[in-house]
Parts: sequence; structure tokens; C-alpha cells
Amino acid sequence: MAKLLHPKGWAPAIGYANGVSAEGRLVFVAGQVGWDAQSRIVSDDLAAQARQALANIVAVLAEGGAKPEHICRMTWYVVDKDDYAAKRREIGAAYRDLIGRHFPAMTLVQVAALLEEGAKVEIEATAVVPPRRLSAPTPAAERRRRTAGTATPSRARPKGAGDRKAP
Repeated sequence: MAKLLHPKGWAPAIGYANGVSAEGRLVFVAGQVGWDAQSRIVSDDLAAQARQALANIVAVLAEGGAKPEHICRMTWYVVDKDDYAAKRREIGAAYRDLIGRHFPAMTLVQVAALLEEGAKVEIEATAVVPPRRLSAPTPAAERRRRTAGTATPSRARPKGAGDRKAP
């Protein structure tokens, strides 16, 4: 289980966490842009590209046996922070639709350009899948465990068997 880190006295983190501590198996998701499975940018609109990039992250996580709630860190790269600010509500709605109300440690950086032509956003993520916990034994299994080693004879010994003394 991940623990959100928020130092006392700090203003509330809105839409992200200041830090996260977690234990488990790591899943690293490379930067995802707003393209479909055939590597075609889905739209010229930043919010639509962000939605697709987030959907791509969810798909990669699933391939690695992880879920959106396992994300501990995200880094967003945008080519225009003013466009991001203008589309913040739409991007937030897409985020909540795909990731939920789970807000990991996040960074947003404006960059001069992204490698993929026409891409306006690229998002990378790191997830930590918690270790599997062994479930509590059923009452019947617990009784079997407690009585193991205290075997009950399956049939009674005949009278006098084993009473003879060795010569």
C-alpha cells in the first residue's frame, strides 16, 4: 500500500502528492503521447491527446499487472503551459475518468518540443504493485494445521499385541 507524504504545515497539494512511499514490484511506463495503437496522433487538441496518453498508460500498466491506483509518480511534458492551463478542467476530467481520484507525486514541465511530430503532451509513470498478501486460512484449514502431527490411529491394536517381551 502506498503512503502519501505531506509535511506538516504545508499548503494542501491539489491534484498531486508531494511524495509517495511504497513497497512492491516496480512497473515503469515510458513516456506516452496522445496516439492510438497504430501510432497516429488522435487529435490536434491538447486535452484529447492527454486523454489518449493516459489511456495508453492504463493499457501498459495492465500489461504489467498494475492498476492506476498503483501509480506513485508521473511526469508530464507539455509544449505549451498556457494551453495546459486553459484546458486544465478537460484534462482533469480525463484524468479522473481514467486514473480515478488517485493523485501520485507529479511534475509538469514545459519543453520546447517533443520527439513525435504533432505531440503536445507526453506522460511517463512509475507504479508500485504491492506484494500479494497471503489470505487468512479458512477455519477448516486452521483446524487441519493445528491437528497435524497428532494423528489418530485408524484402527485399534489387537489386545495383547506388542505386549511380548523380547527374548
